[in-house]
Amino acid sequence: MVAGIHHITLITRKVQANVDFYAGFLGLRLVKRTGGFEDAVQLHLFYGDAVGSPGSLVTFLVWEDGSPGRPGLGQVGEISLAVEPTEIGFWLTRALRHGLRPEGPMVEFGEPVLRLKDPDGVIVKLVGTPALEAAVPWAAADIPAEAAIRRIRGATLFAETPAETQAMLERHFGYRATAKAGTISRLTSETGDIVDVRDAGGFWSSAPGTGTVDHVAFRAKDDAEIEAVRTALQADGSWPTATHDRKYFRSLYVREPGRILFELATDAPGMLIDEDEATLGTRLFVPPAVTERSDELTVMMPQFSMPGEPRVIYRDLPFVHRFYTPDDPDGSVLILLHGSGANETTLLPLAHRAAPRATLLAVRGRATEEGLPRWFKRLTPFSFDQADIVKEAEAFDAFVAGAIAAYDLDPARIAFLGYSNGANLLNAMMALHPHVIRRAILLRSMPVYDEPPKADMSDVQVLIVAGETDDYGRYARPLADWLTSKGATVELATVPHGHELTDDDVELIGNWL
Repeated sequence: MVAGIHHITLITRKVQANVDFYAGFLGLRLVKRTGGFEDAVQLHLFYGDAVGSPGSLVTFLVWEDGSPGRPGLGQVGEISLAVEPTEIGFWLTRALRHGLRPEGPMVEFGEPVLRLKDPDGVIVKLVGTPALEAAVPWAAADIPAEAAIRRIRGATLFAETPAETQAMLERHFGYRATAKAGTISRLTSETGDIVDVRDAGGFWSSAPGTGTVDHVAFRAKDDAEIEAVRTALQADGSWPTATHDRKYFRSLYVREPGRILFELATDAPGMLIDEDEATLGTRLFVPPAVTERSDELTVMMPQFSMPGEPRVIYRDLPFVHRFYTPDDPDGSVLILLHGSGANETTLLPLAHRAAPRATLLAVRGRATEEGLPRWFKRLTPFSFDQADIVKEAEAFDAFVAGAIAAYDLDPARIAFLGYSNGANLLNAMMALHPHVIRRAILLRSMPVYDEPPKADMSDVQVLIVAGETDDYGRYARPLADWLTSKGATVELATVPHGHELTDDDVELIGNWL
């Protein structure tokens, strides 16, 4: 068995802050950026040494603006990274200079330890140890080579069944017990990294979400070793998954008796299978199964900048939002409002196809229905909570004003694109807050007021696109007539489809813009 940790995977809520901490502050190399294999729209980042060697990899699933989780029983509670023991002082000084609040140094199992928290609140320990060396060293420009992080030191498990957890690690993953301190048993692999099993009985239970560790992956030499471990796990009454091809390694998953997720991953083929060492981590890859969706997925994944590069500085505004900036922006901006049950990413591919050079500002509705986002509450499929419309329109008005000021947007270059419930908020906005929206594209929209307010829309241009077989299609003409009666210039188009969006919508939007 090729013993030791292959990688540790966590979940982050803000990709830019994550990159700034792990690549910027810690100086790890970003060695791979991909779409998720379980969810192709989910960005997955890999950090490591110069070539992303097994044992150096700390990876993140990006749940941008996702719900925070809760570290606790049945999870990996801490991760640790190995540094030269004499360089702990360097890292303490660096942490203070970067405005962090380190704890320590302290001594754990005879090693100096500096505790930090990453932007999501995950505990990251820098451990001074001579036991581990980097396979292929990597040092950021502002970190001396001797102070650079070498590789993963280990992980701390908050175990509900510590004895059974320890037994699984010893029997199937090549670890052996080497020390004990209080409620923590230390297990060490042949390669020198460690797993600390903490008896967390009585601790609060964990909850999945951002700011938590998803799993710890151990190393396997090849597929044959994975199959041998899988057979042995089944014989012990565990339930490992079938082998998964993750392109850069093949793996299986299994939960230990306390429900912590383990993975067993092969060393090969590695991070250099689709990039050379010089350009490692500079391109976005999507899983092979969805290659035909590459352009769409690229637009839907959150953008970020490497340390020192220009970036969007996001502001705290009333609605969750995200920018997509094309390679050659022309100064125009499309503000996107999704339909019921979708989110801020949904309209990005359609809008980018219709306006390839526009900067896209995608916004998430604050109301919910069965836990999914929308823009205001509805009573039935065709009737709506009038007070909630007023409240959310007022909040969105504040958002638009804040976004224009915070991001230096030119109001004359802004158009709004809404679909279904998002389009309905836009037509409400034009009545409740005149002169804020001057160009609007309303896809599958309908009037939402019981008693429409008076408004001057003489400075508004509107494109309404209805679906010929859409249940909401019969409301398109009354909506167009109402907007026209308020002074708006309205173009009404019908596509031979239902409520779904199609290439016909892309063409109509592009031509109208």
